[in-house]
Amino acid sequence: MTELALKREINLEHILLRELIHRINNEFSSLIGAVSRTAARSVNHEVKVALAHIIELLSHYAELHRALQMPENDTHIDAAAYLENLCQSISRSKLDGMKIDLVLTASPLRLPSEGCWRLGMIVYELVTNAARHAFGNGKGEIRVEIARARRSVECRVTDNGSAPAIVQRGRGLRIVDELVKGLDGRIYQKFGHTGSRSILTFPYHAEPQRGGGPEERDCAGVAKATT
Repeated sequence: MTELALKREINLEHILLRELIHRINNEFSSLIGAVSRTAARSVNHEVKVALAHIIELLSHYAELHRALQMPENDTHIDAAAYLENLCQSISRSKLDGMKIDLVLTASPLRLPSEGCWRLGMIVYELVTNAARHAFGNGKGEIRVEIARARRSVECRVTDNGSAPAIVQRGRGLRIVDELVKGLDGRIYQKFGHTGSRSILTFPYHAEPQRGGGPEERDCAGVAKATT
């Protein structure tokens, strides 16, 4: 396959994926509207309360789906802000009901939008995998940390749960492996009864400078967001 044909195939896949995401977003909106109309027609207070809870949960899942959607523009965005929004959406839709805290520690870091999307998908898979398998009693903490280390970016996802030392690699972890390849990165993972950690590293590509503006510099401050 020629390079031009490969680019066309990738562009087609991106278009189809964006269209699928758009249709799923519309389905979420339709479902939320249908439940809302049912709640409005009900005269039973307990039914109204139950349906209101369902509407809220569906809204949180819709927010999570939007946070995970593929970017439409090829630009650079702040990975810290992107992950903060994603972690908040994961907490509201999945973790709050399980009494699992999700803590993000990140410094401002501008990355290509598609790279941020791949990073977000990896974080999502690692966090949800930990929530599903590491917390039998449904309580604990998952931490996400991201920082630039010279010419590389390092992202750590750790938890204080308990998991077997040898974990069978299911669909989620296989997806992570493919996303890591897309970042030209590598990932180290260790699981155990006293907590697990995943360390992702991938090359850092500086944002192109425009019009003789100031050179990029490291940000000394650390922004910490707890969802």
